[in-house]
Amino acid sequence: MTFSKPYATREALEQTIAHHAWLSEHGGPLRLPGIVAVRANGIDFTSVEGRHARSTDAPAVATVLGRAHAAAWKSDLHRALLTTAHPLAGGRELPDFISPRIAALRRHGDAGFFNAHQVAAAQSLLAANPAIPVAFYKDTNPRNVLITADGPVMVDFDDLTLAPFGYDLAKLLVTLAMTYGPLPPGTFTTALARYNKPLLDADLPAIPIGQLLDHAELHHLLTLPYLGKGGYRHPWPTVRPRPEDLT
Repeated sequence: MTFSKPYATREALEQTIAHHAWLSEHGGPLRLPGIVAVRANGIDFTSVEGRHARSTDAPAVATVLGRAHAAAWKSDLHRALLTTAHPLAGGRELPDFISPRIAALRRHGDAGFFNAHQVAAAQSLLAANPAIPVAFYKDTNPRNVLITADGPVMVDFDDLTLAPFGYDLAKLLVTLAMTYGPLPPGTFTTALARYNKPLLDADLPAIPIGQLLDHAELHHLLTLPYLGKGGYRHPWPTVRPRPEDLT
């Protein structure tokens, strides 16, 4: 069985193929549906039997993300900088971390989703040291993770960028909470510990909880326009973890 996904443009289709190929080569243990056929305006993927990720799946998905990010850094991204697009095969690139998010914040601000103070705060969160180790971001929200009998499978490769380590884990945790409500106490710290283990095994620095929470606040602003859509029912300020939830 296959799952067919349409694309509005050939450029978007070819970008997804390039992202899939890069993840397959450099993403280590990341499990992806295979590409069965490429048509003029769509891709046929192997069908995956599974359910969307839930709050209780956060530690297992965090483990997969940590292993994949460490593998990609060792294989390819040790040469990357957050502020510079990273070359892929065929002349394509992984966009840098900073400029796409600055552009998105400005669009959302112009559309009235938040004020200039919030834009300034978000921009300060984007002022990362360009020399820190680089991972990738693939929008790990609950609907892009299928939980199967053999473990998590990642779907949707349309928008891949460079990102700091921990950034995609923060996306998972923020969107789980915005989808299902407040996460059980200890979820953030447990998921972070599971994510950090493969980083430490690869001699990479562990991500501190404060950095993860900063990433979460940036995701909050970038996800605001989608509140009430795609399953995001709970505003982040109502489900943000309390200090006592982080022990």
